[in-house]
Order: sequence, then structure tokens, then C-alpha cells
Amino acid sequence: MAEFNTIDDFDIENKTVLVRVDINAPVDPSSGFILDDTRLKLHARTIKELSNKGAKVVILAHQSRPGKKDFTTLSQHADALSDILNIRVKYIDSLFSNAAKEAIHNLKPHEILLLENARFFSEESLSRTPEEQSKTLLVRHLSPYIDYFVNDAFAAAHRSQASLVGFTVNTPSAAGRIMEEELTVIQSALDNVEHPCVFLLGGMKPEDSIEVMENVLSNGTADSILTTGIVGNIVLWAAGVDIGQVNKDFIAGRGYEDMVEKARELIERFGDKVKYPLDVACEIDGERVDIDNDKIPNEAIFDIGVKTIAFYAKEIREAKYIFANGPAGVFEDPKFAMGTEDLINAMANSTGFSLIGGGHIAAATAGLGLEDQMSHLSSGGGACISMLAGKKLAAVEALKNSKK
Repeated sequence: MAEFNTIDDFDIENKTVLVRVDINAPVDPSSGFILDDTRLKLHARTIKELSNKGAKVVILAHQSRPGKKDFTTLSQHADALSDILNIRVKYIDSLFSNAAKEAIHNLKPHEILLLENARFFSEESLSRTPEEQSKTLLVRHLSPYIDYFVNDAFAAAHRSQASLVGFTVNTPSAAGRIMEEELTVIQSALDNVEHPCVFLLGGMKPEDSIEVMENVLSNGTADSILTTGIVGNIVLWAAGVDIGQVNKDFIAGRGYEDMVEKARELIERFGDKVKYPLDVACEIDGERVDIDNDKIPNEAIFDIGVKTIAFYAKEIREAKYIFANGPAGVFEDPKFAMGTEDLINAMANSTGFSLIGGGHIAAATAGLGLEDQMSHLSSGGGACISMLAGKKLAAVEALKNSKK
């Protein structure tokens, strides 16, 4: 990982270190309580190491985004981190006010301070170059108070926002342990793929999956693409299957109709390497009904069918490398969780290298208690799929440029 610095490259004892983490957590809209502290536990590793090495640790993070019900302060996150770390995490309800600057200035070695939600600062929502972000109020106000910047927020690494890239321009910067591990494991997996290699692509973001599909088929990484979810429906439509007007309308209504043509081009270029469901599951009279793909009624598709599950599971079991992104259907509904759960189980029982690409499929894997049976469970859906699609991650490029 010589392209960028890590924590090992700096002597941080007695130094003030600003660490950007991604502790964005689901919050109960009625009580305001954090429902899942997985990400807080994840980043506790980096925070604790910085504190143990005698740094004065300042944490920068975000929670949700403007307009959402869980767009709230980080007060509760400070309490949760305190419990996880068994160290008191101080909290201040501002980002770069005089009070915040004074709190940073007064920190002693080993102490930890959490600043307010970075997205309370309107400029944080803008995507700009690191040089432009270095001139924002956030970066200009905080930079004089810090010695080092550590970016541990892999889950947000595909974004070019002020808190993620702005400090790298003028402050010595490094990757945190989570960032370092994610980049090492995912890049190594892509560089050392063994065949047969299977990509299981589903979920509700077909534009990402189509890009991944094109990249890994074009460069010879993938031997087989197994499509599920809305991605599977798009590929079915592209292959000439009548998926029913209600499903076509859903795809078009989401602005994904152009993805059908892209999927058609990939089928023409790569033939049967692009797999699509043999059957699907719909809800009829309140029950799950599995239907062959040549008889799909004008009903919403909620999961892949049992024939497809068996077919895909066999491909997974025979693969030496399996990359998975996105659930197979509406797994939150027990009637339609079968596709997602059975394919996760197939990966867990495979002898091949298995990588779960974050997001909803990571949550489903954790819900089944199978995270430890995967070779790697990524913390960042968007960042992970960007890497699989061959894209550069803005925050990582900023770290590389900082080292240069």
C-alpha cells in the first residue's frame, strides 16, 4: 500500500489527529435511538489505536442527509462510542465555532472529541475537487488546529466532499485501518482472481451493476454474471422476456429504461455469460407464487424463483471467486427472503473466495449470522461497487496525491 500513507507512517504521539469516519447509523424515527451500532464498532478500532498511541483525537463524521428523518446530531453517537471504546468521547454540537476550536485546542493526549454532523454544514453536500474543497470554511477553520488527517471512511470514499478530500491538500494525510484493509482486500481480490469467477448482482441500483458487469466481462475477470433484483428484471426484459407491464413501468418510472438497451448490448457481446432468472416470485392473493419466466403475469416481481435459486447456487458452489452486490429481492418480507438468504448461504458454504459488497446484502448476511463465513464483508456498498466497476475513488486518490 505504498501509494498512500497509513497510520504507521506518522508519529502521532502528542499530535492532534482529525479522523474522518463513517458512523452513519439507522435511527428509530419515533425514539431517536440508534438501531444498529455496527459501523461505530467498526471504526472504534482506528479511533482506539490513535488514542492508545497518545494522539489527541478529533472525530469528523456524518449522519444521514438533509430532508431525511434520521438527519440528526451526533450526541447519541458520542455516547455509543464511549460505551464501545470504554473511553469517554467528548461531544460538541458544532463543527468549527470558537467553542469547537477551543475544545480541540484543549484536548490532551489520549482524549477523544466528536464534532457535530458534518452534513449540517451546507458546503459538505457539494462535490468538488480537493483543491476547491480545501478552501471551504470547514477545512480553512479546522486545518490550523490539526497536525494530521486520517481518512477511515471507506464507505464514503467514492465521494469528493469537503470532509473527505479537503484536508488532504495541505495537511499530512493517511488511511485509517478500515480504509487500509478494505482497499487491500478488494484490490488484491481483483488482481488475483481465480477462475471460475462469478459475480452475483442484484439490488435496486442497476446503473452501478451494469457498469460492474461491463467492466468485469470486458477485462476477463468474470466468467459468469448472475442477475437478480431489479437488475435481473432489466436483463430479462433485454433478453426479450415479457416481464409484465407493471414491472416495465416500475423500471421506466425509476428512470432505468436506458439500462435495458445497455443490458441488451452486453448480452449480444458476452452471450450466456450474462445469466438471468429462469423463474420469478410474485405475490398473488397474499401468497408467494413462483412462475417460469415465459409465463410472468402482469404482477410485481419480488424475488427470484426456486429454479433460479438452485441454478445460481450451483454456479456459486463451483466458483473459486464470488463477488456479490445487492439482494435478490424484497428480503425484508419473509415471503420473498428466500432468494437472498439461499444465495448467501450458498456463498457461506462455498470453498471459494467470497466478497460481500456492503449495503443491503451485507445487512442480510449479518442478519443470518454468516458474516464470519465470508472471506470479506465490505463496509461500503457504493465504494466497493465503484472499485468493481473500475472507477477511482475520490477520497483514495486524494490520499495518494497527499503522499506525492
